[in-house]
Amino acid sequence: MKFSKKATLGLLFSLTLIVAGCGQKSASDANTASRGTSVPVETETAKLNVQVSFYPMYEFTKNVAGDLAEVHTLVPAGMEPHDWEPTPQDIASIEKADVLVYNGAGMESWMDQVTGSLSNTSLIQVEASKGINLLEGGEHEHHQEDSEATEHDHDHEHANEATTEAHNHDHADEATAEEHDHDHDAEAEAGHDHDHGGLDPHVWLSPALAVKEVRNIEAGLAQAAPEHAEQFKQNADAYIAQLESLDQDIKAAVTDSKRKDFITQHAAFGYLAQEYGLQQVPIAGLSPEQEPSAAQMASVIDFAKEHQVKTIFFETLVSSKVSETIASEVGAKTAVLNPIEGLTEEEITAGMDYISVMRQNLEALKLALNE
Repeated sequence: MKFSKKATLGLLFSLTLIVAGCGQKSASDANTASRGTSVPVETETAKLNVQVSFYPMYEFTKNVAGDLAEVHTLVPAGMEPHDWEPTPQDIASIEKADVLVYNGAGMESWMDQVTGSLSNTSLIQVEASKGINLLEGGEHEHHQEDSEATEHDHDHEHANEATTEAHNHDHADEATAEEHDHDHDAEAEAGHDHDHGGLDPHVWLSPALAVKEVRNIEAGLAQAAPEHAEQFKQNADAYIAQLESLDQDIKAAVTDSKRKDFITQHAAFGYLAQEYGLQQVPIAGLSPEQEPSAAQMASVIDFAKEHQVKTIFFETLVSSKVSETIASEVGAKTAVLNPIEGLTEEEITAGMDYISVMRQNLEALKLALNE
């Protein structure tokens, strides 16, 4: 018997009260422990309990919160977050949290269903992408000339209005309330396991937009603990200085590059491309698990041959098979361009973080754009 995501999440939430009373370690605790952070204990000075959806939100939140909060990541280390869904233990962790930080823009397809069922009325929800002009999913395609941003609708009405060429699906005129609630059985059967409502959620890959996300997180933490607002601001200012330095280094590196186009595994780098005057040519759409059609593959191969592309980028958390196939076809090499949707265990062990991975991305881009 096949269950929809909506029904599955409803069943998971019904088990939450049972799980909440158990003494088992949650997945978020396990992920935090993998970073060398101990599970929080009761102290005289209570710290904020902050749950975040996936890695970039952890990085930004931890840098703003400092020692004033225990920050736990829901999506485990090394797991691709696009199709992840919370367990009953995860929902129980959210229920007990002071603050929930998530990216928004459709990245967390489970969010509305879960938060709408919570009894914790004091939970502060921070949508990090709030106020950012979001791109339509199809705007990154190399055959589209116009790149027009659309204002983010925080009532999530965009789910009934946006279209996504990458999914080869037309939702603009026929979207329903059930689709708004993330019931995607029809799409899953067609091979599309994740839907962003037509909007690109990968805003964190532009350091300039990451600054805005950090400020939104700062505001949410200050709302939860106003007595620490000044410390949150100081922490945010210090981290934003690093982001602004990264931003300037990217601008300097790409300004005089020989080429402006790059081929990547999925359409994750649209905001980075827009910010720095580059042209992203994605093999697949917004979800890395989406298999490109034969026509999409042929189009990218033709582009690579016509523009003499020497590097085809792939990612760390998903199979590189498609990128390798295209590289072999056009006589190019492959290299990593990391969308930082999560860190691998090896990257965690090596002490990598958002800034260091983005600097690795910068070095990879510098080489590819000057071949």
